[in-house]
Amino acid sequence: MAENAQPVETAPDDRRIEELGLNSSTPPGQLLYDGWLLRMLPGKAKRARSVNAPYASSLPLHEKIAHCERLYRTVHMPMIFRITPFSQPEELDAELERRGFGRFETTAVEYARIHEGLFGHAQGRIMTLGSWIEAVGDLRDSPPQHRESHRARLEGSPLILRAVAVEEEGRVVATGLTIIEANCAGIFDIVTKEDARGRGHARTVVSTLLKTAWDIGARHAYLQVGADNAPARNLYRWFGFEERYTYWYRGREGEQA
Repeated sequence: MAENAQPVETAPDDRRIEELGLNSSTPPGQLLYDGWLLRMLPGKAKRARSVNAPYASSLPLHEKIAHCERLYRTVHMPMIFRITPFSQPEELDAELERRGFGRFETTAVEYARIHEGLFGHAQGRIMTLGSWIEAVGDLRDSPPQHRESHRARLEGSPLILRAVAVEEEGRVVATGLTIIEANCAGIFDIVTKEDARGRGHARTVVSTLLKTAWDIGARHAYLQVGADNAPARNLYRWFGFEERYTYWYRGREGEQA
């Protein structure tokens, strides 16, 4: 190695990226049950109100599913499962299919190494978290309950959060959030106002988030994007993001929103 060369930090593997994503979306009220994470925070984010199964199980599968059904019924929430390549036991996805839990919303998890050549459009501004949550809620036309759930999940996080916005004529037209754990940055909530799309605002937001994360010490980034969202995936490809794996949800008909 040359005298002044810096060592290349090893990229996180897929399982570590999954852990980072789970940590970034940890809601209040999460329960651990025989290797499954039962999340029950009402709101838009399904990651915060679904069953995740990342660890080995010991109880019979039918017993575990029945337990979850009773619990979600008690809190008056539909039971949905988030299925990843790491879900255990291996037969979980097939068993849910057999029970009538339809598959929906396939999401791609993508990764990129952060480098300083990505910061040319970093012209967004940092917002306080509270103001940013309201701005995101306005862009999405979110009801008050969703905004409060979003606030509860983010304000309760022990991780580093930086919220970014782009403004036009004094109004927020695009937003994004980075959540940083160790040397990895998650990119979330990339939202652009409908009548302001096509002007490069999302590129500005992502560039600003990556620069902000770099300045804090992150060298790796990951994000989650709808597998069929071609415009967003094309944008992320410009920053070097590539698909690492996919996940999807399963829920009964009428309970997939």
